[in-house]
Amino acid sequence: MDQKVGLVLTGGGARAAYQVGVLKGISELLPRRADNPFPIICGTSAGALNAATLAINARQFRKGVQYLDNIWKNFRPSDIYRTDLLGVLSNSLRWFAGLVLNSLGIHRLDRVSLLDNTPLARLLDQILPCEKIQDSIDAGALHALCITASGYGSGQSVTFFQGVNGLQPWVRAHRIGTPATIGNAHLLASSAIPFFFPAVHIHREYFGDGSMRQIAPLSPALHLGASRVLVISTSSHRENSHRGEIDTYPTLAQMAGHALDSIFLDSLEVEIERIHRVNQTLEFISDEVRQTFNLRHVEVLVISPSQPLEKIAERYIHGLPWTIRLLMSMIGVVRRGGGANLLSYLLSDGEFCRALIDMGYRDALARRDEITNFLNPAAPGPDLTQ
Repeated sequence: MDQKVGLVLTGGGARAAYQVGVLKGISELLPRRADNPFPIICGTSAGALNAATLAINARQFRKGVQYLDNIWKNFRPSDIYRTDLLGVLSNSLRWFAGLVLNSLGIHRLDRVSLLDNTPLARLLDQILPCEKIQDSIDAGALHALCITASGYGSGQSVTFFQGVNGLQPWVRAHRIGTPATIGNAHLLASSAIPFFFPAVHIHREYFGDGSMRQIAPLSPALHLGASRVLVISTSSHRENSHRGEIDTYPTLAQMAGHALDSIFLDSLEVEIERIHRVNQTLEFISDEVRQTFNLRHVEVLVISPSQPLEKIAERYIHGLPWTIRLLMSMIGVVRRGGGANLLSYLLSDGEFCRALIDMGYRDALARRDEITNFLNPAAPGPDLTQ
């Protein structure tokens, strides 16, 4: 049986720079001219931008990773959203006016968001020729690429996929998979963090960040044929985090950061735990029953940050333009030391991104044997029954 390795790149705004460091480490563990080790690539939110870049460059995996490395290391906030005084002020006033007027039922303002991400739209047009995704598929270097977004009208998690002939759409509770010719509109929709970036209209519906309502982040890769899945998460595990005494009321930034954690991180951890339990259960089921009900063991390897990203973000607040710092201070990001978690999603600054890339690179090399064994079909994968 042909075992395909899927790559799942999760969301997290600027945190997705960490994924580039991990990919850089993986590329150096492979022969210099090695083929793309991930026939199935799935991206959500900012991870969708990384996924599309890898898909476009699937015939030259290391070149694609180097391209990503160069882009993220040279990012500036102004590449993602408007940072000039007029842009920040007009968009913020429009956002506030939209809240007030809509609540009164007087008028509705379209494209209401706290930040204006038209610079990102222009940048994607310059750096991501999505028409080359099909070239990678036709060359046999890519089985499928999928991008997940959340439909504001239907409330469904929609996975748009482009791949080889024969791939079938799927319908599950609150989530569907549909074939599409993936373009930059899909990437913008998937990365449209709620409230901060505007929704994107695709076909008959407006879409926002793909991490919203994505209750099964690994499911698209499995539907597309992956039997082994490498996940690069942007969440540092905090199972035993210290609960100190907190007697001050949380700022808006702290609450927003907590909400984004729930959107971007919680569902992934829950599904990985569920897959581990299913794998354990399959040990007690006969091969005949497995085949009858199409049940299969799925190997999953998760690579996640070794340090809390919000702690690193605290050191790079100066990387934000003064206009954005002022806006963020109004909701408690700078003052009282709060909101660093929210900042880690929005801090698209080269210095911060380089720090995350360096960490991802070190984390990947620290697990080099584990990664090498996972990517080598002839080698035994990690034991998920422990």
